[in-house]
Amino acid sequence: MEMTPLAALLSDIKACTICKDVLPFAPNPVLRVQETSKILIIGQAPGLRVQLTNLSWNDRSGDELRRWLGVSRTQFYDTDIFSIMPLGFCYPGRGTHGDLPPRPECAPAWHRRVLALLPDISLVLLIGQYAQRYYLGKTAYPTLTETVSKAEQYLPLYFPLVHPSPRNKRWHIKNPWFATDTIPLLQSVVQPYLSS
Repeated sequence: MEMTPLAALLSDIKACTICKDVLPFAPNPVLRVQETSKILIIGQAPGLRVQLTNLSWNDRSGDELRRWLGVSRTQFYDTDIFSIMPLGFCYPGRGTHGDLPPRPECAPAWHRRVLALLPDISLVLLIGQYAQRYYLGKTAYPTLTETVSKAEQYLPLYFPLVHPSPRNKRWHIKNPWFATDTIPLLQSVVQPYLSS
C-alpha cells in the first residue's frame, strides 16, 4: 500500500542525520503528528526520558502541561486532537543548567513541510522562548514573561506558554497571574476541541 504524503515525510524525518555529529546519542527524532489534529504543540526538544521512551512529553513536564490543559493522558495522546512537534526533534544533550537548546538545524529543515500536511490545525501552543522566537518573530515581546502575559493577543492561532518544567517553580512564584489568568484562558481555548 502506498504511503500518504505525511507518512512518507515522517519516514524521511525518522531517517534524518543532519545533527548526528553533535548529538549525545544516535539521532532519534520524536514527534507525533496526524492530518486530522486540531491543536499543535511546539515545545523545545525531547528530554532524556522522552529520548529513551520515544513518547513526547512522557515526563514530569508533560504531567504539568496536561494539568494546565485540563486534559487526561489519553486525550493528550489522541492525535485527532493534538499533534506534537518540538522545535528540535532529538534530545540535544545536557548543559550546565539543564538540557541544551534545541538544535537550530531541525525546524528550518522540517517544520514548514510538516505544517503543510496538517490542514486542520487551528491552535498552536508555543512552549518556551525558542518556539516563541521562531514562530512569533518580531511580534514576540523582549522577554518570555511579557510574551506569555500577553497570550490573548496572539489568539486565535498562537498561545505562548512558559515551559512546564519543575525547574520553573521560582518563575511561577514571581508570576501568580499565570495560574489565575493564563491557565483558565488556556483551558477555555482548548476545551472546544475536546468535545468536537
